[in-house]
Amino acid sequence: MTESEKFPQPLSGMVVPRFGDIATFMRLPLFRDPAAVEIGLIGVPWDGGTTNRPGARHGPRQMRDQSTLMRRVHHVTGVAPYRLARCGDLGDTPVNPADLDDSLVRIKAFFDKVHAAGTVPLSAGGDHLITLPILRAIATGGPLGMVHFDAHSDTWDTYFGGYKYTHGTPFRRAIEEGLLDSKRVVQIGIRGSLYNADDMRWAYDQGIRVIGIEEYYELGVEKVIAEARRVVGDKPTYVSFDVDGLDPVYAPGTGTPEVGGFSTHEAQRMLRGLRGLDLVGGDVVEVSPPFDPSGNTALVGATMMWEILCLLSEVVARRKGRTDS
Repeated sequence: MTESEKFPQPLSGMVVPRFGDIATFMRLPLFRDPAAVEIGLIGVPWDGGTTNRPGARHGPRQMRDQSTLMRRVHHVTGVAPYRLARCGDLGDTPVNPADLDDSLVRIKAFFDKVHAAGTVPLSAGGDHLITLPILRAIATGGPLGMVHFDAHSDTWDTYFGGYKYTHGTPFRRAIEEGLLDSKRVVQIGIRGSLYNADDMRWAYDQGIRVIGIEEYYELGVEKVIAEARRVVGDKPTYVSFDVDGLDPVYAPGTGTPEVGGFSTHEAQRMLRGLRGLDLVGGDVVEVSPPFDPSGNTALVGATMMWEILCLLSEVVARRKGRTDS
């Protein structure tokens, strides 16, 4: 087996122009067997849980396109993920745009195979409800911790007269189902007006550490990172990044924008601050290309995927006893 076969490499923009060839996540080879890679980049092109502005179903395709701007080595940490782990694009999960319940089943079935292969998933949504079937597939060893970047807690109970599955409810369902340990969940950037004064009560009652945007700015990035690390500890943890956690000046192409969020640079610093945690997967969700024809929001999403990929590659290398040499 050659080195390139052992560790698949992305197409180089110095050899093939970034606008050339078929778009895949990070310009990596496309695989259909999850066992062929250690980290699988996966699209979930579905927004059936959206309650207002749709379009996130188109997120994975545009994020693939914008991810051609990513290179091979992290400019700050020096991490070279494709030297540390076998990475590849695993394509998109099956979805049913006409049936929410069926889509949840199909998405979970895809991630069941990924998890059974021992592959770490890094996913692009899609609305935030996609995280629920992912957690159903990978939280087989007990409840996970989670670092959650978002403007919204996504712990509402029901919408529209009792319906329990929307992009505003995934983490309430995940905690109820024993997929997340609520006391090991930290939510960063929460803000925006509420439907009722007690909308956040359930989250607080479960022991979720909610860092609202005002507290975020009072603490500063470094103390927020320290708090997130304290909450999740050294046990298995998932990272979920909703682009509406960012101020909409940085990510206007999303379904539920909220002004007053953190910046792209602050988000990158926070993600880098998670180095060394026991991460078992991650996602970037709620990129809605129809609301940002420039493609900038998709570029932001792809960049956050790159940051998470660098984290995950170090985790895989550590488990395999590898070093970046």
